[in-house]
Amino acid sequence: MSSLSVAFVGLGVMGYPMAGHLKRAGYKTTVFNRTTEKSIKWVNDYQGELATTPKEAAENADVVFICVGNDNDVRSVVYGESGVLASLKPGAILVDHTTTSALLAIELAAACERHNVEFIDAPVSGGQAGAENGALTVMCGGNSDTFETVKPVFNAYAKQSSLLGGHGQGQRCKMVNQICIAGVLQGLSEALTLAEKASLDVAQVVETLKHGAAGSWQMENRAETMANDQFDFGFAIDLMRKDLGICLEEAKRYQLELPLTSQVDSDYEILQQHGLGNMDTSILIKANAIKSV
Repeated sequence: MSSLSVAFVGLGVMGYPMAGHLKRAGYKTTVFNRTTEKSIKWVNDYQGELATTPKEAAENADVVFICVGNDNDVRSVVYGESGVLASLKPGAILVDHTTTSALLAIELAAACERHNVEFIDAPVSGGQAGAENGALTVMCGGNSDTFETVKPVFNAYAKQSSLLGGHGQGQRCKMVNQICIAGVLQGLSEALTLAEKASLDVAQVVETLKHGAAGSWQMENRAETMANDQFDFGFAIDLMRKDLGICLEEAKRYQLELPLTSQVDSDYEILQQHGLGNMDTSILIKANAIKSV
C-alpha cells in the first residue's frame, strides 16, 4: 500500500478506469463526480472513498487528478468555495488530465502557486481502451521536480509519460496529437473509399499495409469498422471538435494556418448537424457522402 493519498475528480469514460487503476495500485483513492450515482458505482467496484464536493475530495490528498470536459468544467471544480483549491494542502500536486487550452494551464499554474500548490498539465492519449488497459500516454507541462514526484503515480494507468517543458507545453503536445489523428483519419477515409469503389477486400488491404509506411493505429483499429459502418467507440465528434477548436485557436496565436485541420473540423461540423455528434471520430468517412447529397 502506497503512503500517498490521491483524489480523482471526474469519472467519465477515461477517469473511471484511471481512478480504478490508482486504487488497484495501492493508493488511498477518493473520487468525486458531478453525477453522484457514478461515484457510488465506482466505490462499489473499487472500494475507494466517495466525496460530495471537489473540496472534500482534495482534503488531505497528496495528489489530485482532474479529468473533466473542457476549460470551464475544469474551472468549476478547481475554483470557488467547493473547489479543490479551497482545501488542497501546501505542497500538494494538482494534475489536470483534461484536454484544455494552454492558456488555462498557465492560469491554473498561477492559481496553484498562490496557494502554495504544485501544478502539472497532463492531457492523455490512448482513448477509452487505453484508460481501461492502463496503457495511456501522458503529455506533461510543469516543473521537473514535480513531474518526477508524480511520474510513478502515472505508471498506474500509463505506459508512457513525458515532460515537454513548462506549464502549457503538455496541452500544446496534445494539440499536435489531435492534429495528427485528424490527418490520419482524413487520409484513411479517402483511401478506404477508393478501396471499396475498387472492390478491394478491406481486411486484406489492412493486413497488407499495416506492416509498411502506411500503417497506423487508426488503420489497425478503425479501418475495418469504418468499412462495416461501425462508429460507436467512445471518442465522439463532439469532443474532437472541442479539441480541434483549441488547436485552431492556438495556431492563430502564431499566425499559422492549418488547412487540413480546418477541413476536418468543418466536416465534423456537418456530421454534427446531421445528428452524429456522439459517433466516433472515424465516422469522418461519411462526410463526403453527406456533402454530396
